[in-house]
Amino acid sequence: MNVKKPPTELQTAVRSLSPFFVRAFGFSLIGGLLMLVPTLYMLEVYERVVNSRNHLTLVMLTVMVVFAFVVMEVLEWARSETLYEAGTVLDKRMSNRIFDSVYEANLRRLGGGSIQPVHDFRTVRDFLHSPVVGAAMESPVSLVFMVLLFLMSPWLGWAAVIGAVLQVTVGALNERSTTPPLLEANRTAIGAQVYADNSLRNAEVIESMGMLAHIHARWLARQREFLSLQAVASDKAGTFQAISKFLQTTMSSLLLGLAAWLLLGDNLAGGAGMMIMGSVLGGRMLAPLVQVVTQWRSVVNVRDAWARLDAILQQVPLKEPAMPLPPPRGRLAVEQVVAVAPATRAPTNQAPILRGVNFVLNPGEVLAVAGPSASGKTTLARLLVGLWPASSGKVRLDGVDVFSWNKLELGPHVGYLPQGVELLEGTLAENIARFGEISMLKVEAAARLVGLHDFIMGLPQGYDSPVGRQGAVLSGGQRQRVALARALYDEPVFVVLDEPNSSLDDAGDAALVAAIRELKARGTTFVIMTHRTSVLSVADRMLILKEGTQQAFGTRDEVMAALQQAAQQAAQQAQAAQSPASVPPKRSVALPSQSGPLVPPAAAV
Repeated sequence: MNVKKPPTELQTAVRSLSPFFVRAFGFSLIGGLLMLVPTLYMLEVYERVVNSRNHLTLVMLTVMVVFAFVVMEVLEWARSETLYEAGTVLDKRMSNRIFDSVYEANLRRLGGGSIQPVHDFRTVRDFLHSPVVGAAMESPVSLVFMVLLFLMSPWLGWAAVIGAVLQVTVGALNERSTTPPLLEANRTAIGAQVYADNSLRNAEVIESMGMLAHIHARWLARQREFLSLQAVASDKAGTFQAISKFLQTTMSSLLLGLAAWLLLGDNLAGGAGMMIMGSVLGGRMLAPLVQVVTQWRSVVNVRDAWARLDAILQQVPLKEPAMPLPPPRGRLAVEQVVAVAPATRAPTNQAPILRGVNFVLNPGEVLAVAGPSASGKTTLARLLVGLWPASSGKVRLDGVDVFSWNKLELGPHVGYLPQGVELLEGTLAENIARFGEISMLKVEAAARLVGLHDFIMGLPQGYDSPVGRQGAVLSGGQRQRVALARALYDEPVFVVLDEPNSSLDDAGDAALVAAIRELKARGTTFVIMTHRTSVLSVADRMLILKEGTQQAFGTRDEVMAALQQAAQQAAQQAQAAQSPASVPPKRSVALPSQSGPLVPPAAAV
């Protein structure tokens, strides 16, 4: 038993445009029937005007045919505007949804997390008012023409049917031969574009190390593959287009000859004038099919774009509106969290990045998270702010799952500084204010917190200074301070900082510690991923990670004492290994310097 699948989100959106399609179809039907007016005018001129030599009849016929032409053009314009309006309505209903889906897919590292779905949606939207859709709407008129041919003579009708079957066959062959190379060409073109975009984002590395020739060669290989596939499809499509046009032209002449043959045998209803009418009707009947065959590339493109759009909308389903929640106070609970990268959430043999992380922070506490590289600190940061979902376990802020919390609602109360600092093109004030409504008091307060105010005021345009694309006009340390000010803007109650001092000098480090201490006093909860010990002076608790597992959690002094004891034991074991006959004397191991790296010794874990 076949279960009928419910319509997809994209199908539902397009079906909601049916009133526009019905109206456009009505315009097409009337306009298609008026296509017979020039032929009728010609017949009337030959039969009435030439025989009667009446000038008034000629004038009246001409006025009527000109009026019919005006009506035809108005209907054509109305149809075009109606279909364009349908595309505009679709854009209003789905553009935000498409953008949000691309954004979500990029966060979750899914296949559609690029700008391509936006281009695909534009392809679908523009297709609604394309010549192919117009030809499809004119196809019922072809049935009317076919009926008229049968009324003139069954022979003419069946000849027209044979011509239509041949055109459909040409269309099917065109589909079969051109679709595979066209689809592959589209995929190759998308791959070449993505590769070029990624290369441009790494232009400095490519230029500095002389990699341009190799990168260009790789891109050129993909581009040539795309052009080769497109050429194959174009050659095949051109052949079938020529055959289609040949059939249309030949069919008109053959129908004229057949009508003349029938007239000579007194088998043509309507007399000699129907010879011309039969030829015209046959050509008009095949015109929509010829148009579809000619524009088949656009059909393939929109079908491929539709499939990709459908896929990403199903991968990222529409979220149901949640009940508004009160602002958080900053209590964080991480409950036996296990995490893998979102793109690998399907059952695989890949090991989790984090396993069994479990701790609780009260409002106003500062947690320092330490561990060697690839220990899972950045993954934990993404989990804490709700960017990635946990495979099992929960991250809760004031008892609410952070991942499912509406970020538009939660975001103003959260600050986040990722390891890779990204600034958006705009002014310093816009970046610090998170591109929302700018309160200069809050912007300046955030800048002062991180020691950036004096630098900004020294710029010619002050807070209105543009940062350039990705903050290109700023140094690495300045970009990090601006991003830090953005994270601390409007005193959020929960802040996650991933390596916040990696590009800061001593002055920036001191400003960071002072900012954390000040906001901590106001009740802000901090989680700071760090390799350095400069923030330990303001930390209340410490978490040690290694290879994705929680090695230690407790107060700062407890964890530091455990690290120191482990370091002493490791040193004693190393000394005993070197001098097994001697007993190593006891000695104390100094903690790393305030600005030095914080990497737990192997014995500590």
